[in-house]
Amino acid sequence: MAVATLTTKPLIPLQKKPLPAGQPREWYVSHNRRLKAMRLAIALLDAGVYHPATADNRRIRDVAERVGLHVPSDTTCRMVRALIRYGR
Repeated sequence: MAVATLTTKPLIPLQKKPLPAGQPREWYVSHNRRLKAMRLAIALLDAGVYHPATADNRRIRDVAERVGLHVPSDTTCRMVRALIRYGR
């Protein structure tokens, strides 16, 4: 029987890798939008928002401000709700 132990060592964040060069600008915009939506969806889930109907644009933007992200666009807010709804 394996016993789980807690370590007191702090978690180290993953090293960021540079994005691949040579992609069209739209690819970078889309990539960064998906990352931002994922961060916001995680923050909302941590705050107890589990249903997309309760995640209106105002609530998503309030969470973005608390997390330290720029105000998300309407498109990003829709992506956040889709991530909460479908988990993708």
